[in-house]
Amino acid sequence: MNIGQSQALFNAGKERVKAMATTATTTRLMTADELLAMPKDDCRYELVKGELITMAPVGGDHALVGTDVVILLGAFVKAHDLGKVFLEGGFILATDPDTVRGPDVAFVRKGRLPAGRLPSFIPLAPDLAIEVVSPNDRYTQVAAKVAEYLAAGTRLVVVIDPRALTITKYPARGEPTRLSEGDTLTLDDVVPGFECAVADAFEQMEE
Repeated sequence: MNIGQSQALFNAGKERVKAMATTATTTRLMTADELLAMPKDDCRYELVKGELITMAPVGGDHALVGTDVVILLGAFVKAHDLGKVFLEGGFILATDPDTVRGPDVAFVRKGRLPAGRLPSFIPLAPDLAIEVVSPNDRYTQVAAKVAEYLAAGTRLVVVIDPRALTITKYPARGEPTRLSEGDTLTLDDVVPGFECAVADAFEQMEE
């Protein structure tokens, strides 16, 4: 997928978000509290404009890539006391109706989080959201997530595609940037100073 296709998918994702908002007005809406109270099972759930979204458990490559990324990013953020890194944490991106998304990896800079124990769903958009594409994910669905994060105030969204061995960066302002295995990933001014080889994100998957 080239950068033009990435931009086209992002635009399609924004249209998907609008369409889902229209559909939600004709169905019974769920709240973030109701989502939290749901019985636990093998599926993962998110809310989009009050509509429950069911997702299958992540596959092996997805889990390995997510682990590599959270280790790399988490170690850097902790060493420099920049904030907190979350693995599949729930973030409330919008209310009334509620949108709750759980990025595979997220970063929130120091000073933005409430003091003390955090609530089950964090009532803000992360500064950085990282999504790892699963085999059953449609690119338009991923693009819709990107659009939601950016609309809620996320400063940078990173989409990692284990199938294509690529990473695409979607900044809040500007055009997306697509990186391949020979490139270096930086996180701009969102996580200043962080960089790693794109190949490092796929290290465990390719062993």
